[in-house]
Order: sequence, then structure tokens, then C-alpha cells
Amino acid sequence: MIDAKILYESIIENGSNLFTGVPDSLLAHFCAYITDNSKNHIICANEGNAIALAAGYHLATKQIGVVYMQNSGLGNCVNPLTSLTDADVYSIPVLLVIGWRGEREDEPQHKKMGKITLDQLDTLGIPYSILPQEGKELKEAVDKAYSSMKGSNTPYALVVREGTFNAYPLKSETKVKFELSREEAIKLIAGNLKDDDIIVSTTGKASREVFAFREELGHDHKKDFLTVGSMGHSSSIALGIALSRPGRNVYCFDGDGAVIMHMGVLAIIGDKKPKNLRHIIFNNGSHDSVGGQPTAAFNIDLPAIAKACGYTSTACAETPEDIKGKLSLLQSIDGPSLLEIKINKGARVNLGRPTITPIENKKAFMEYISRG
Repeated sequence: MIDAKILYESIIENGSNLFTGVPDSLLAHFCAYITDNSKNHIICANEGNAIALAAGYHLATKQIGVVYMQNSGLGNCVNPLTSLTDADVYSIPVLLVIGWRGEREDEPQHKKMGKITLDQLDTLGIPYSILPQEGKELKEAVDKAYSSMKGSNTPYALVVREGTFNAYPLKSETKVKFELSREEAIKLIAGNLKDDDIIVSTTGKASREVFAFREELGHDHKKDFLTVGSMGHSSSIALGIALSRPGRNVYCFDGDGAVIMHMGVLAIIGDKKPKNLRHIIFNNGSHDSVGGQPTAAFNIDLPAIAKACGYTSTACAETPEDIKGKLSLLQSIDGPSLLEIKINKGARVNLGRPTITPIENKKAFMEYISRG
């Protein structure tokens, strides 16, 4: 293992000072070090945005931007990597720092990308190195990357294995205190739904907490679609279900980072106006499942954005009493409606993972919703 500081300083020594991307658990300590030490660090909505931002930085400064991401994020940035930075188009260098989820035993949503990460880089024509875990070798790998980028004016990737970095706790964290944790808020909302209501929960700890809630009550999981991957797409899944099953109430349990990642779907939901869709955003201002790096969610007005996109009703709540009151109001009128709940970041240490497979979850859910 190696200190994140060594990678950071090796990059700085090569002339880069823009760091951008979407946090990843394998890169959590590196991202935390950047947050504490870089004055030019921007956490983007999604990885494609980050590539474009780095391209703009290069156009303005002739310097090379650094974009970090989980390997799943390669899917979000194939378009700008092939139609913006590629040698056949504008030929713009970008240093990619990619967390290699799924290389070893991992959660189901990471298995496929873990197998194809290096092949995908080969297909994109992006040269890469596996990041070494020794200081001298790491610096040599970074120097090699910059030599390649400056010679070809195209991207280069440093692929990071699990366990590469020593722990680095984020020091510059802004402390905000609310009454509820996400798990407490999820229990409050789920406990006040009708018996035949459907939940579509976003990736990460939110779905794990929905699963834990059902387990605690001794219930099965047929009413819940647990979106274990596909960050930012749970609301689109919920929209597809709501439009196809207009007689069933569909609740999307979303996160602030996920909503921001693909915010454009708010306009589609508002345009299609499914009366049976309720969008619940649990906002803790962080990418909680991958290291707790901040999002922009506390600095924007999510209910106002949804309202402007055509949602019929939007609200924000923090306390249990206010949450219950706002939820009851949303349940009494036609949707699409949105309730933002401001919560504390973090989760309990012993939070488990679903013990059913995604295929088992899908089959039980489809069987359940086919009945009505």
C-alpha cells in the first residue's frame, strides 16, 4: 500500500493542477487527499462531465486535467472519450485515474466491468498502466503517463487495484447536523406506505437499508426493486414501471449524488406526468457509499428544480413530524411529486448487503407487480 500523497505530488510535479471526477471507494483516500489539498478540485455530476471539464481546462491552459472515476464510469464517458478527446477528433490529453472494481471478488454490479476494464481501454485506444504500490515505481508510472500524453495529445489511464492506498481521513469535511440518518428516514417512509406500494431504491447503501428494513420486519422483498448498480438511473426505472402499471403507486428512493448524476430525467418525468410516481430524495450532501465526498446538493434547490421540470408537487422536510406531514400530502394528490429529506451522512458499521441475488430480486418483483 502507498500514501495518496505520493500519487498527488507526482501528478502536481508533472504540471497538472485540475482534479475532477466522481468518487470511488477504491479511490476514497486519494479523493480525500485531493479535497484537503487541492485548490482546483471539482466533483462532477458524472464522469462524462468530468472529461469535458478537463478538456475545457486543457483548451484554456494547455495543461493536462486529471479525471478520477470508478471503472463503471467508463460507460458514462465513452462518448466524450471517442468524440472529444480522441486523436481522430480534437486530440486532447487527459489523465484518467480509474478504480478497478470487480477485478477480484466483488458485488454483482461490478463483475462484468471488472472483467472488461482493460479490454475496454484497449478498444478505446487508451494506453494504461496498473498503478504500482511502491513510491519509486509509482513516480515512474506517472512520468510515463505524462510522456505518453504529451507525445500523442491523447488520454492515458492509471488503473488502481483494491487496497492500493493507505488510509487518509478527510479533514475538511463540513459538519451538518439533522435529526435523522438515512436508514431512519427510509424506515419512516417505508413504514408509512400502503401494502401494495412499490419501491425502487437507488444503488449503494440506500438499497442495503431497504433490504435490512424488510429483513427486520420478517418480510420478503418482492415489493422492492433494489438497484444495485446503474447509479442515477433508479428514477428512470421507476418511471418505466409507473407508466406501465398506472394502477400501482411507485416510490423511487433516490440519493442526492444519484439525482445530480442524471438530473435530465426530472424533465422527462415532469413531461410524462405519471400520477402514481413519488420521488423521495434522501439528501445528505455526500457520495456516502464511496467515501463521503461532498455533492452540490446542499447548495442547490432540488424541489424547485423538479417543480420547474413539471412535477405537480414538491417539498422538503427534515424532522419526523414534517416528513410524515409532507408525505401524507403527496400521497393525497396526483404525482409526479417529490419529497427531499435532509439527513445525516454515514451508515451503521454492521449494515449488511442483500442476501438475494439481483436475478432473484428481479423475478420476485416482476411476479409481484404482474398481479395488478
